[in-house]
Amino acid sequence: MTSSTDLPAFPDTSSEESREFISLFTRHQRRIYLYILSMIPHPLEAEEILQNTNLVIWKKAAQFEVGTNFFAWACQIAHYEILKYRKKRGRDKHQFSDEFVSQVAEAVKENQDLFELRRNALTFCLAKLRKKDRELIQRRYQGSNQGKELADDLGRPVNSVYQSLGRVRRTLFECINRYIAAESYSHE
Repeated sequence: MTSSTDLPAFPDTSSEESREFISLFTRHQRRIYLYILSMIPHPLEAEEILQNTNLVIWKKAAQFEVGTNFFAWACQIAHYEILKYRKKRGRDKHQFSDEFVSQVAEAVKENQDLFELRRNALTFCLAKLRKKDRELIQRRYQGSNQGKELADDLGRPVNSVYQSLGRVRRTLFECINRYIAAESYSHE
């Protein structure tokens, strides 16, 4: 049985830094899980590694510097937990080498910034759309509405709905590219 002294201490939530850490920890759970799942393709095993990763993150909470990249820090911990898991499990012929896993982990981390930038750009560009265009996109992609169903709901011909969706997608695509270019330019 685990004694209470074996468990990581719960951060003092009265400090702003502790509240920020808890917020970051909670906000990034899904992304950390998906990162692990990209290395360990078995969801139950990835869940186990996530739990171990969370324990280490919690134990090392005092080492995290608020204002730095929480996700990158957490992924580094997850990476070591993945390597420990693989070592414990032993080599089988269906596992990738540790070197390959490390290279994939690095590629995921490098692309994470671009993914985050694209997500921010999409949020920004969706907000700039006219209300009816934004609603059309939301109805199409947030629901399970296919073109015909959407056309029936809107009382419009299917071809007209597809043309509108195409126009709005092009608008979003151009806006996202401008946003990314502007962000890239401002960080040079």
